[in-house]
Amino acid sequence: MKNEIKTLSHSTYRCEYHIVFAPKYRRKAIYGQLRADIGKILRKLCEEKKLEIIEANACPDHIHMLVSVPPYLSIAQFVGFLKGKSTLMIFDSVELQ
Repeated sequence: MKNEIKTLSHSTYRCEYHIVFAPKYRRKAIYGQLRADIGKILRKLCEEKKLEIIEANACPDHIHMLVSVPPYLSIAQFVGFLKGKSTLMIFDSVELQ
């Protein structure tokens, strides 16, 4: 939930980050079935890391995400994980079609 204070064993936090992903050269490549697949992939990866997607929106040339990340996971690690894994999964789903 938005504006919710979360707790760990020794801390309380509300770390929310606005992340924007854009394809190379801002190509308008996010549409139709690919858009739905990208949404499923990002949700799956966030669930794997036990993160909450507060809001997300896919535009034709970029993706916005508002994510709640716990303080024990750095945002650089999370974005690197998300970009690396999602790219491989998207290419696999495109090859299957």
